[in-house]
Amino acid sequence: MSQSSLSSEATAPDLSGARLLPVQMLAGLGLAVAGVVAFSLRPVIIKLAYRYNVDPVTLIMLRMVFALPFFLGMALWPSIGKGVKKGERAPIAGRDLALTVALGVTGYYAASFCDFLGLRYVSAGMGRLLLFLYPTIVVLLSALFLGKRIGLREVVALVVSYAGVALVVWSEIGTGHPDFATGAALVFMGAFLYSIYLVGSSRVVQRIGSMRFTAYAMTAACLCCILQFLVLRPLSALDLPLPVYGLSAVMAVVCTVLPVLMTAEALRRVGPNLVALSGAIGPVSAAVFGYLVLAEPMGWLQLAGAALTVAGVMIISLWKTA
Repeated sequence: MSQSSLSSEATAPDLSGARLLPVQMLAGLGLAVAGVVAFSLRPVIIKLAYRYNVDPVTLIMLRMVFALPFFLGMALWPSIGKGVKKGERAPIAGRDLALTVALGVTGYYAASFCDFLGLRYVSAGMGRLLLFLYPTIVVLLSALFLGKRIGLREVVALVVSYAGVALVVWSEIGTGHPDFATGAALVFMGAFLYSIYLVGSSRVVQRIGSMRFTAYAMTAACLCCILQFLVLRPLSALDLPLPVYGLSAVMAVVCTVLPVLMTAEALRRVGPNLVALSGAIGPVSAAVFGYLVLAEPMGWLQLAGAALTVAGVMIISLWKTA
């Protein structure tokens, strides 16, 4: 879930295609699309790992163990804070550090754990589609707690998005896992927790910068996942087939660290509008990967529902970044 948080970087240029050089636009869009596709591989890899009877507590811990060195490096790297001169490290206020840790525990640890649990019972495409609803939840939370008005355009977007999800859910009821409803609720809870993280982090990111905020928040989340494993599981739970470790490493590097870096660079090159547009590829690519790798069904109802959901979320995303 991490790459989308970078869209709140206050210094990201809001560039339009007309003012970008063709090479710069292609490079930026390529990075944005690659980040989205890499992130959409995560539910497929999780489903593949579950075939080896690994439990969610152990799997998410392995993912975070492999990712932790990268985020520690980002956190300790000089001059990643906002307004920092090269070779220096900006100080961070204690209150901002506490908020960053708390939001990381909520938005990365708790949200990811709900996602991992839910993917035991829903398809990879369904999981990605539900997670993709987070911009609509952000709009609702902003209206409730920040006093931001919801206009007709946002209402239409919300109706379209949730109509698409309802269509996909209806198409899978009775054909998927017996605990499909539980899995869908868990994944949606993950999206809700991630939305709380986005709403709460907006001002902190402006003070300390998105890259450092992400590094600190992800480091806190990694440590929580490791602690959870040490408390709930014996070390013998690590006696797993080698493919589980390989899949965990791929999930950490390809589906977690690289999307964060690629999205940050895409924002720098082409701005948030075009990066938001690229996000529409996520649910579609997850459904395609699920179909090709996991043989998950992909009928016209699933495609129509995904199209409605993507359309609604894009309306909100473009409105928020316009």
